[in-house]
Amino acid sequence: MDVTEAISADAEPASLHQRILADISDRIMSGEWAPGHRIPFEHELSAEYGCSRMTVNKALSQLAKAGLIERRRRSGSFVRRPQSQAAILEIHDIKTEVAALGLPYRYELTSRRKRKSTPDDRERLGLKNSGAVLELTCRHFAGAQPFCHEDRLVNLAAVPEAADESFEENAPGPWLIGRIPWSAAEHRITAVGAEAETAAALNIAEGSPCLVVERRTWSADHPVTHVRFTYAAGSHALVARFTPSQS
Repeated sequence: MDVTEAISADAEPASLHQRILADISDRIMSGEWAPGHRIPFEHELSAEYGCSRMTVNKALSQLAKAGLIERRRRSGSFVRRPQSQAAILEIHDIKTEVAALGLPYRYELTSRRKRKSTPDDRERLGLKNSGAVLELTCRHFAGAQPFCHEDRLVNLAAVPEAADESFEENAPGPWLIGRIPWSAAEHRITAVGAEAETAAALNIAEGSPCLVVERRTWSADHPVTHVRFTYAAGSHALVARFTPSQS
C-alpha cells in the first residue's frame, strides 16, 4: 500500500502524518537508522511530536504496510530494510520499483552528451560501425535518498529523435519504450564495489557493495540502447519465475 494513499485514508491532519512518515522514512533511507534499529516507542514519539498515541500508531502502521518497518508484539517497531523487486526478464520503469516501496519518486538528469561512438561504446551497444550516440547519466530517488544510478548509451541511428530530447523531465527508459518497440533484450547482473563517481551519486562510501544490472535492447536487428543500473546493496532484489524444460 502506498504511504500517500494510506495518509489520505485517515481522518487525522495530513500534515502531521506526513511529518512523522517523512522523518522516519528519511532516517531509514539515509542509513541513520540501520536495519534492526528499534523505532522509538509510541509514547516517546507522541511526546516528541506533541500528538496522540493513536496518531503515532496509525503512522507506524502505514510505515509497516509500506515495508519500511516491522512491528513486533511487546517488543516495539524495528527498521526493515526496504527491497524493491524486479523480474529479471522484464523491462519496466524504475518509478514502479520505487512506488512498490511506498515512497515518493524523483528523477534527475546529471549529464547529457551527444558524441561519436568509441570502441567501448560499440562493444556495449553491439555496433559494427562507428556512429553518433547519446550518453546520459541520471539518478532516481526513493524519498529523499538516491535509489539508483543510471548510465545509458542510445544509438542515434536507431532513435534519431533522441538527439532532440532534453531528458530534463522525462527519464530515458520509459521515453524509449514509448518511441520504439523493442524485439529482444539481454540482461547481465554483477556485484561490484562502488567507484568514486557512483558512490557519490548514491551517497554511499567508495567501495560499498552494489548490484549492477546491465541491459541491452534491440529493435529488429538494430541495437537501440545499453544501460547500466547501479543499486546500493540491500535496496534491490531480482526475481525470476520459470517452468521446467520440456526437453
